[in-house]
Amino acid sequence: MSLLVVGTVAFDALETPFGKVERIVGGSALHFSWSASNFVEPINLVSVVGSDYDFDEIKALNARGVDTAGLQVKEGEKSFFWSGRYHMDMNTRDSLITDLNVLADFDPILPEAYKNSDFLMLGNLSPVVQAKVLDQMTSRPRLIAMDTMNFWMDIQMAELKEVLKRVDVLFVNDEEARQLSGQHSIVKAAKLILEMGPKYLIIKKGEHGALLFQGNEVFFAPALPLEDVFDPTGAGDTFAGGFMGHLAATKDISFDNMKRAVIFGTAMASYCVEQFGPNRTKTLEHHEIDERVQDLIDLVQFDISLVD
Repeated sequence: MSLLVVGTVAFDALETPFGKVERIVGGSALHFSWSASNFVEPINLVSVVGSDYDFDEIKALNARGVDTAGLQVKEGEKSFFWSGRYHMDMNTRDSLITDLNVLADFDPILPEAYKNSDFLMLGNLSPVVQAKVLDQMTSRPRLIAMDTMNFWMDIQMAELKEVLKRVDVLFVNDEEARQLSGQHSIVKAAKLILEMGPKYLIIKKGEHGALLFQGNEVFFAPALPLEDVFDPTGAGDTFAGGFMGHLAATKDISFDNMKRAVIFGTAMASYCVEQFGPNRTKTLEHHEIDERVQDLIDLVQFDISLVD
């Protein structure tokens, strides 16, 4: 089944307590695509870059079953660039530079072949842009997921709430869930967010795992304890790629299969953080993914008997 992702393809400059890179490929759509390509093809990518981008990276994505007919290239202009520095706990970071460049006036144009994609992932973009993508679909995808962040809640909350009415799955972290709902309790926050439109809500908690909500049902997946965490940039998008890739590959959007998808997403994110950018994700082999999923199963599986 076809999977469409609309998001950023960018350059990043990253500094963590364990290393530094001055210029590496990144962006939500790129991280998502490298992750999802381990599960399904084709993946249809819509984004925008400048003529300065690393087009060998695009060719490598094409070789993995990612169709980039929807990638706009603006000659003579610069690609979106973000620079950040992570603190020792790796859960907090400082944004040092954000140069929107070609992203400032990004108007997504979907090729005809993309307009009936079976699954759709709306990456972390302006809700106005996300709505434009939905308006171009000729048939409603089986599942529409979206990501967002505090920035859009600060400046486009009304537009964001309109898009929320049109999607099935929302990805946010715990801080974003609290801001969107106005509730400190994650459980209360989830209930209010689900009333805004999405059928499913995934709250990402970084090294503390992820929660999946549907109605009164809740599923929790822990993050895998790792010896080395070099760079968490793109981990959330890599998680989403594993989640949506598994659902598209299995063609099953039941809540039970979404639980499995959360595990696959968690496994993919655990590999992403082991190296800078998408470097680890793009070299993964299927047996490594299976091994990491088994590690997660072993982590939470136990026998217990209750005695009166």
